[in-house]
Formats: sequence, C-alpha cells, structure tokens
Amino acid sequence: MSELVGAIDQGTSSTRFMVLDSAGSVVGSAQSEHTQIFPQPGWVEHDPVEIWSKTVEVIEAALSDAGIDPSDLDSVGITNQRETTVVWDRESGEPVANAIVWQDTRTASLCEQLAGEAGPRRFADKTGLPLATYFSGPKVRWLLDHLGLTDRAHRGELAFGTIDSWLAWQLTGSHITDVTNASRTLLMDLATTAWDSDIALEMGVPTHMLPDIVPSIGEIAECRGPLEGVPLTAMLGDQHAALFGQTCFRPGEAKNTYGTGNFLVMNTGTTPMQSASGLLTTVGYAIAGEDTVYALEGSIAVTGALIQWLRDNLGLIATAEDIEGLAATVEDNGDVYFVPAFSGLFAPHWRPDARGVIIGLTRHSNKGHLARAALEAAAYQTKDVLDAMTEDSGVALSELRVDGGMTSNDALMQFQADLLGVDVVRPTITETTALGAAYGAGLAIGMWSDLDEIRRMWEESARWSPMMSSADRDRLQSRWREAVDHSFGWA
Repeated sequence: MSELVGAIDQGTSSTRFMVLDSAGSVVGSAQSEHTQIFPQPGWVEHDPVEIWSKTVEVIEAALSDAGIDPSDLDSVGITNQRETTVVWDRESGEPVANAIVWQDTRTASLCEQLAGEAGPRRFADKTGLPLATYFSGPKVRWLLDHLGLTDRAHRGELAFGTIDSWLAWQLTGSHITDVTNASRTLLMDLATTAWDSDIALEMGVPTHMLPDIVPSIGEIAECRGPLEGVPLTAMLGDQHAALFGQTCFRPGEAKNTYGTGNFLVMNTGTTPMQSASGLLTTVGYAIAGEDTVYALEGSIAVTGALIQWLRDNLGLIATAEDIEGLAATVEDNGDVYFVPAFSGLFAPHWRPDARGVIIGLTRHSNKGHLARAALEAAAYQTKDVLDAMTEDSGVALSELRVDGGMTSNDALMQFQADLLGVDVVRPTITETTALGAAYGAGLAIGMWSDLDEIRRMWEESARWSPMMSSADRDRLQSRWREAVDHSFGWA
C-alpha cells in the first residue's frame, strides 16, 4: 500500500482534486472553475458535461502535481455541491438538460403547490426539510413537467442524481448516491435512510429514477477511466464532508464553511433533532456498519457568491482577493448594510420572496463601504443561524471551527468572532470539504484506524477571540435585522 488517497471536490464554482498521504498532508492538488449559467432571473444552471470534463482535467493535473499514477492511489472519495439536480438518459449517458443548481428558484410556485394547506413543513417530520426551492425533489419534477419527460421516467429510461451520483456514474457505471446527499432531496426518510415512496409519489418523481443509497464511508464501487482500478470508498455532500474534515465527531461540535454560501452544521448524535427555529435536520455522515450520525444545519445561500458578483457583475474588484484591501480603506461600514438575497433567504428565514438590498447609502458612502458591507453580510447571516441553532439544541458553543476560501480574510474572521462572542478557529487545511472526503476514503480502507486517529491530525492554524462590547454587538445586529426586514416581499 502506497498510503495515498484522493478526493474529488466538485463545488458550485469549481472542481478540485487533492491527493493526501497518511499524515494528512496534501501532496498534490489542482482546481478549475466551470461556467455559471443564468438563463433568466432566479435561474442558475451548470453543464454536467463540462463538470465531468473539469473533473477529469483536475484529476490528471493533481496526479501529475503529486508525481504519481492512478495506480498509486489506495482509494478515492467524492464530495460535491448538494441539491444540484441532473437528469440523464440511462442508455446514452447524456444529460437531458443542464443541471439545475441548488441556488435556483424556478420551483417556487411548485413548492407552494406541493405544500398546499399543510404548509412548507408538510414533509418535514420525515425528511427534516421544508418544501423550498433549495432541494432536489421539486427540481426533478420541474424538469419532467417542462421537458415532457414523465412517461420516459416511468419507463425507467431516465436517471436522476445529485452531482455525486453524476460523477459516480461516470467513474464507476453505478447509479448510486450516499445517505448525506439523499437526505437533501426531500425524498428520503431520515429515520430509515431509505427513499419514501409515498413522498416520491406526491412529489411526482418516479422511483425508477432514484439511485441506490449507500453509506457515506465504506466499500462502494471500483473506478474506471481516469482512476482505473481505484476503489471508491467515500461519498459525502460538501458540508457533511467539511463536518467530517473538521473532526466534529461528538454531539455539540460544529463548523461553518465559507464558500459560495455559508453552511453552519452541528453534530447532534445518532438521533435526528427536529428544528423549531428554521434550521434543517439532516444526516451528518454514515460509516458502513455503524449508526447514522445526524446534524442540524443552517444554510445561507449567498456569501462568497456576493464577492464574485462584485467582481463579475459590477467590476468593483479585479480578483476576489482584492475585497479585503478595499474593505480596509474604511474604518467601518458607514451604516451601509448589504442583504444578498439573490435567491431569496434560506435559514433561518426561508423567504423565497426576499431579494437583495443595499441600504443606508449617503453621499458619504463609497466603494470601500460597499466592500465592507458585502464581507460583513457573511458574518451577520452566520450570527442569525447560530442564534437559531443555540435555541434548538440548547448548546452554547465555546468556539466555532471555520473553513473555506473566505476564512483567509483575517479581518472578516475577527469581525465574525466579535459578532458571535465566541472564539473562531481556523485549521491548517481550510479546504475541509476535500479533506473530509479524503479522511473518509482512508478510514474505509484502514489507512487510519478510527476517528480518534483522524482527530489527532487536525491542527489549529489561527484563532480569533471577541473584542467587541456586547452593546456594540447588539446595536450592529439590530441594524442588520432592520435591513433584512427590508428585503422581504420584493419577489
């Protein structure tokens, strides 16, 4: 055994492949962005064929970077953007349309129709999720309805999957998904971790389309093509992988990922915990032969994507990294607040009718204030979610582990600690989605003996402690909530 594992990290904006050794060190890596497609307001799509092409590209580049061949890998894991929906022809393997991305809001009226008099929590007791545009089931139904594919789906000619399924199909020829991704479809019973045929019938999604559900970590399949002969031994949705990569293995431990959106996830143990505060009940991870671990999650649609918007749509900055310097040109936000409700607001509000708001502008305001308000929006939204999580769980966090691209911004991390009133801790490896998939892949083959050995590899890189007074914290958060209220009811 060469003691090397690989991890495919297929995210909303880009695809990465990483190679790790048994010490948990990265020995090879490559990353490539893919096209964001916006056919009309509220619609977000990806080309599944491009995603697969980018996946092959980064696999080959990372293996070259590590100076190894596929045969040197002992196993591989997949982690992926969740809820993004692909439907393809089983015989040809070709997608019937572009993937509908998790941020897409075209299913808003369908979700209202499905909710009926029971309301958006119609299926929440079983699925842990509200009926919202975020999740996959309504996206599948929309594709079937609008492309006239229902009969083909009933005949078993079409396959549905989230991105993990699409990649697994390409890599192994198997139509599978793991339990974490399945828990994001609105079609899986959390208690049984099996598809619920009654909900699928109500949703209008033929069960013939659904992939087999497998554990997140275990012997899953054998790869072909660019990873010929390498065992696939881990599949996790990106935020579940980040929970695993941050070694949050005990109930009450939590992490927050700052990516295209923000995702705050807390391990709640082996029993699902229903939320009364606008959070999601979801699967944390499942190791083959062991009890399923559940989690509470607060999903925020737009954080890092707002910085991309300032770069690509407004030309305010040339690169995403420029945002920190621009924000540093002002001492504070100048009473400017930016609510990035481009796709409505997710947790804890669940308001698909919300739209983006910039409020508090005066002649004094400049691009520095706008940059600062955009960065601070990530911290304010995280505070809203953490308050809801504390209310649901009764657990007051002593620290929050953070990861993802935006955590390289020291000023943002300090502001986050100030706003939360707890320490914010960044690990040595911040791309913990890929790390979690690699940890799972290695655990399944015995590269690491148990979770305790994995926990010992986690290393703290930086820590920020709160410095803001409680009075200032309350004043800023109150002002933010006024701004959020102004975003409601626009759509």
